[in-house]
Amino acid sequence: MALGYVRPARPGDSGEIARLQLATWRVAYRRVLPRHVLDNLDEAWLARRWSAAVQEPPSNAHRVLVAVEQAEQSYLVGFAAAGPADAEALAPGEPAEALGKEVVAVTDLLVEPRWGRRGHGSRLLAACVDHWRDDGFTRAVAWAFDGDTATRKFLTGAGWEPDGAARALDVDDMLVPQLRLHVAVPARPSGEAG
Repeated sequence: MALGYVRPARPGDSGEIARLQLATWRVAYRRVLPRHVLDNLDEAWLARRWSAAVQEPPSNAHRVLVAVEQAEQSYLVGFAAAGPADAEALAPGEPAEALGKEVVAVTDLLVEPRWGRRGHGSRLLAACVDHWRDDGFTRAVAWAFDGDTATRKFLTGAGWEPDGAARALDVDDMLVPQLRLHVAVPARPSGEAG
């Protein structure tokens, strides 16, 4: 019987997080992003970025969480990264104060496709929500590629909805449309310890 759980990322996880990101992007975004861009992503460069995110986050509210599948062995199968909304969370032309200090931005929420549909994404999202409550966030936002129906379906199934903001990322001279989704961070159920 396989079990799954979520824990904070550790410094030694950075290489595996980079591998997961690369593997997931190459499957999930193969029809969204140019193939040569996906083929040329550097796993070592990604690992260094994840190492910095895990070991030197900009604030205590910036977190990287990992999903673990545990059977006879344990495997990292997904991850989530989020922190206070910054300029990257804004839509083009949106003023810096538009989102406010009570808004958290999800920058990554990925589960490697071969481990999908086993509850890892839901566990990652639930763990994020617990941290967001503790940090005083009342709303969360996330950008999703317009062509990424799996992420959009997952988030809307969890109560997220488009907030009307859109943008197009310039990926090697190809504009890739994104839309921003948002959700109110639900209050902690009464009687549940914080």
